Amino acid sequence: MDVRRFKDDLYELAGRACHEDGEEVRSKVFAITDILVNLYRKNLVKINHSALELVCARTLIKQGYDVKVEHRLDKILVCDVMGSRGDGRLIVEIETGFIPPEAALEPSAYAQNRISSKIARYSKYAGKFALGTTPSYTLDLPRFFIKPSRNRTREEAVRIKARTDVTYNRPEISIDDLMQARLHMVFLIDIDSASVQEIDPETYDRMAMSVLDWHRTVQGLNPR
Repeated sequence: MDVRRFKDDLYELAGRACHEDGEEVRSKVFAITDILVNLYRKNLVKINHSALELVCARTLIKQGYDVKVEHRLDKILVCDVMGSRGDGRLIVEIETGFIPPEAALEPSAYAQNRISSKIARYSKYAGKFALGTTPSYTLDLPRFFIKPSRNRTREEAVRIKARTDVTYNRPEISIDDLMQARLHMVFLIDIDSASVQEIDPETYDRMAMSVLDWHRTVQGLNPR
C-alpha cells in the first residue's frame, strides 16, 4: 500500500478539477480528498474508484449539494457518493466494469446483474439515483429500470430477481423494491479532463444500443 502515491495522485486530480473554482468549492473538494486518503489507509478504497468519486463529488458540490463519500445507509449498504440539498437527496453509485475472477466466464451476465442490483438496492434511499461510469465503458442498462413503474410487470421483476439473486443476494432484493426502483441519470465521468457529463437514461440507452445489440448478437441473444 503506497499511501503517499495515492494522496499525491488524488491531490493532483483535485487541483486539476478545481483550477477555476472558488475557495469554497476547493476547500470542500480537498476535504473529500482527505476522507478518501484516510479510507485508503484502512484499505477500504482503490485509486481508480476514488478518482471517479472525487470528480463526481466536485460536480455535485458545484451544484450546491452537501456531499459525502462512502456513506453508510444501513447495516450493510454503503453508497459511493451522496449529495443532499433543499430539493432532496441524490445517490451516485460508481460502475467501473470490474469483473472478479469467479465471474470470468460470464462477465456480461455478472455486469448486468450488478447494475440491476445497484439500482434496486440504492435508489430507494434517495429522491434521485444515478450511475457514474467512464466514457470508455458501456453500461448495459436493463430497460426495466428506465420505464416508469406503471409500465413494468411483476413477471419482469421476477426474472430480474432470479438473475440477481445468483450473485447479489445480501441484502435480499424484493419484488416491490424492483417495481419501485428508478434510474434517473447517468454520469459520464472523464478523469483525463476531470469533468462530468449528465445524461438521462433514455438518451444513454440509445447511444449505447448499437454496441450492445452487436454484443447480444455475438452472444446468440436477440438484440433489443
